[in-house]
Formats: sequence, C-alpha cells, structure tokens
Amino acid sequence: MTLRRRLATCEAMQSSNSFPDWHGTTILAVRKNGQTVIAGDGQVSMGPTVVKGNARKVRRLAGGKVVAGFAGATADAFTLIERLEAKLEQYPDQLARACVDLAKDWRTDRYLRRLEAMLLVADAGSIYTVTGVGDVLEPGESQGGGSVAAIGSGGNYALAAAKALIDQDLTAEEIARRAMAIAAEICVYTNGNLTVESL
Repeated sequence: MTLRRRLATCEAMQSSNSFPDWHGTTILAVRKNGQTVIAGDGQVSMGPTVVKGNARKVRRLAGGKVVAGFAGATADAFTLIERLEAKLEQYPDQLARACVDLAKDWRTDRYLRRLEAMLLVADAGSIYTVTGVGDVLEPGESQGGGSVAAIGSGGNYALAAAKALIDQDLTAEEIARRAMAIAAEICVYTNGNLTVESL
C-alpha cells in the first residue's frame, strides 16, 4: 500500500471513528412589534444518548445589546462567540458589519474554516444567521408581519411553527416558546428546557 493510500485510509478512519457524533440544539429568533427574542433548548446529545439537558446556548453580548445563539460543536461555537464579541467591540452598534466581518474571517482563515457551528445573532432591529461558508442571512418579513429565523437540528420545525404563529395575537416571546415546544415534540435532539433572551 502506498503512503498516499495509507494516509487517505487513516483520514477516513479518523473522520468516522475518532470523535462521537454530537447533535443537539434548536435556536429560534422571533421579531415582532419591536420585540426581538432568541430562544434555545438545553439538550446536548452524543449519538443516541442525552449527555446534558440544561446547556445554555443563548448569550447576551455587547453589554446586553446583542443576543447570540449557537448550534454545532460547543467549543467551536464558543470560539465564534468570542470572535463576534471582538468584532462588536471593534464596530460598536454595527451588528451587520460585525457579522459580515466575522463571516469573512470564518471563510478565509484556515483555523476558523474547520469550525463546525452556526450562529443566530440579533439586536433590537435585526436578526442574522451567520455560517462558515460566508453567509450572513437576514430573514425576510413573514406574512403576518415580523420575522423569524432558526438553526440547529430542530430548526426547521421551530421555524415552521413560528411562521404559523406569527400572525396570531401573541408576543414574540410567546411565539418563540410555543414554537420551541412544538420542535421539542418532533425533534429527538431538542428538549423543552429553554433559555430565552429578549431585546
């Protein structure tokens, strides 16, 4: 067997066997009538096992003016949150610019490119999804007014539920809590132990 083949075999074995498959997290952002809320569940799973049920995946940044939630590998997400905090210090009160700058670094920096996480970030006026492929996505307005965005394993369920509830006579926080409860009923990697932060 050639050296190149051995290396390829070793890499394939490492990627499939060396680290457990960590799942978990549903993060949902809802903005309605001037209120912005980010809610995140507390479950962390390793394969078929729930490792922790009360993880805190939603944080306040920039002196409480910004809220960020993360999905993906926890250590990677903390690295990105730290980088985002630094960008917010560099560009105070300019969340869009801080997110774009972070996404640019994330895409071009060799170390950051390996990070496996996503961020959902909001201030009082905007919501952004930030990904490792350089995306900074702002959700459009929903039919009932307001806007919603979600990431994580149960994100699509929470997003669909929030979109269905957005035109009801409910606050942003009530919509977020109900949508997260629906996601927790459907997604096995999501629980009902919520962290909710509002602006």
